[in-house]
Amino acid sequence: MTVTTLDTAAPAAVATEQPRRRRRGLAPGKRLPAARLAGPLLLLAVWAAASAAGRLDTAAVPAPWTVLDTGIRLWTDGTLPADVLTSLERAAYGFAFGLTAGVVLALASGLSRTGEALIDGTVQLNRAIPVLGLIPLFILWLGIGETFKIAIIAIVVYIPIYLNTHAALSGIDQRFVELAEVQGLSRLRFVREIVIPGALPGFFVGLRLGVTGSWLGLVVLEQINATSGLGYLMFQAQNYGQSDVILVGLLIYGVFGLVSDSAVRLIERRVLSWRRTLSN
Repeated sequence: MTVTTLDTAAPAAVATEQPRRRRRGLAPGKRLPAARLAGPLLLLAVWAAASAAGRLDTAAVPAPWTVLDTGIRLWTDGTLPADVLTSLERAAYGFAFGLTAGVVLALASGLSRTGEALIDGTVQLNRAIPVLGLIPLFILWLGIGETFKIAIIAIVVYIPIYLNTHAALSGIDQRFVELAEVQGLSRLRFVREIVIPGALPGFFVGLRLGVTGSWLGLVVLEQINATSGLGYLMFQAQNYGQSDVILVGLLIYGVFGLVSDSAVRLIERRVLSWRRTLSN
């Protein structure tokens, strides 16, 4: 009697010899160079194509080349440089005051129960009040000059910085605090080695929101009894129906916002280079 045996090892060997398919990674992949400019450039291309095809009303939405010519004309006659410098100065002062207030209040509230009881509720109440609704009251208190504009910008800036920094401080793992106590760290070393590294991610999120908020507040404030600035330039253009001048101002605000946000992102990547995240 002849017994026939099946060679089961051969198919397995053939299967192992076949190249294995590489599993696709779940991460987004490498960062593309100048990737954040792709969206604005695509929007600009669509705008130019629609203008060239005559799909847009030139009185309402001028062509990109018309806006560019207007910007060059305003720059050469000295109107645009003066207004840009005025707007940058207001935004810088308001941002500096707001940044300082947000960080100091967040540290005082996040590192002390007494500070949290006195500060956090007040900030949450301030956050619930529309900032632009404070403009009439601040005009009565501080007058119509530059002071009230800088104060409003500072309020717009400090709220997101405080909220995100305070949340990051509250989210520090209790085990790190216990480890610092066991190691006998002083209060200063505890803040430097535990608190600051733990709060930096949240601080940078608030910083990005604060930078954007400073430009958003500025465009509104410069249209209230102002005699200079990009907002004032746009307000005057509205009265005369100059949509190209309005678009010049909006594009400059957009460029300022994009550049400042990119600068904060760059600083964040350098400072938090020790973190392994999807972004890096």
